[in-house]
Amino acid sequence: MTKLLSQLRISGCRPLLVWRLFPSIPLVAEEDSASLRSSNADDNSSDVLVESIFSGVADKVSNSGSLLTQDDVLRAIDRGGKDAVSFDSNPATYWVLDPIDGTKGFLRGDDALYVVGLALVVNGKVTVGVMGCPNWTNDTIHNEKDGSAAACNDRGILMVSHLGCGTWSRRLSSEIGQSTTAPDIWKRCFVDSCSVVHMARYCIPDSQTWDMIPLSVLFNSTTGESDPRNENEILLLSVFCGSLCKYLTVASGRASVFVLRAQPTTQIKSWDHAVGVICVQEAGGQISDWSGNPLDLAADLTSRRIIYPSGGVLVTNGALHNKLVEMISANYK
Repeated sequence: MTKLLSQLRISGCRPLLVWRLFPSIPLVAEEDSASLRSSNADDNSSDVLVESIFSGVADKVSNSGSLLTQDDVLRAIDRGGKDAVSFDSNPATYWVLDPIDGTKGFLRGDDALYVVGLALVVNGKVTVGVMGCPNWTNDTIHNEKDGSAAACNDRGILMVSHLGCGTWSRRLSSEIGQSTTAPDIWKRCFVDSCSVVHMARYCIPDSQTWDMIPLSVLFNSTTGESDPRNENEILLLSVFCGSLCKYLTVASGRASVFVLRAQPTTQIKSWDHAVGVICVQEAGGQISDWSGNPLDLAADLTSRRIIYPSGGVLVTNGALHNKLVEMISANYK
């Protein structure tokens, strides 16, 4: 219950801050307050839940002297909901927010690599992005199935990107009051330089298996980094959490490729990709669908919530991109 409340408080804080700083810019986000409003109307005991969320948000957000009400918080959450704004075919400027990408890991209460992500889209192009992953560690990618990372005082990463200015990161621990031992500096992020397909490091969604990816026709996979590999086998990293963590892994140079297959029963949401796109691109990488076309964030004309990549999404270090598009296209059925 504590983790659930924490998630709901985060869902309230992020939209409220964006709303107050940029009141004229629309917001596209995963959450709304419908369930909270409904339960609050039907059951007086749920007042405790709403009050807990409100108090948590109020503790984090200064209201510049004016009184912050529960309705302010609920309206801020609703600002990014599916019925909050309607777009058309004209170019638009709007925020895309995922308050918690990797919710299942977050709610488990372990050290899952969940990510908070925010992007600014201008005329169909992502121009600014910021991601925070509190449980990120500076050592190598861990292999535990539950997505846990070793305890570390200096864990956590804050990654920011601006069109034409590169991608940069710093430890998140200094932002949230943890003790640090290393100098607090921003570092430029770059993708890795691997140009040989079978030598690259890959990651895929937690819900998918390697045999769902067309490259499996050409390569077997292994999760053992120290195991010897031949030219018919690739290394599949165990990066267990949401999509944004995979983008972060590629942008920081820890992985070479993230590949996701589109499935007819699952919608691909803009907030799971928008901020990752600019962070990888500004770090030197490349993103496309499986046909090699850029992701179209405006394909969902009225709400900008869904993207429709042909085949799936391919995120690479750039050096491998054309080769992988060709291989995937040749083996995709």
